Amino acid sequence: MTITSPCIKMCTLNEDDVCLGCGRLLVEITSWTSYTDLQREDTSAKCKQRLQSLARVWVKPSEKK
Repeated sequence: MTITSPCIKMCTLNEDDVCLGCGRLLVEITSWTSYTDLQREDTSAKCKQRLQSLARVWVKPSEKK
């Protein structure tokens, strides 16, 4: 089974080198093609967690006090 890249073609890195589109670290993006399926599954799970964490930090301007 081949795990496809989580890339959604919205590549923008934040100050921590996390892609705001897919949640991968820069090193994960550049290493993806050499990863095993197990490494890809693990990375994909971490990406989802990172994106959820980032979403909690972002606040809409109208909600700022």
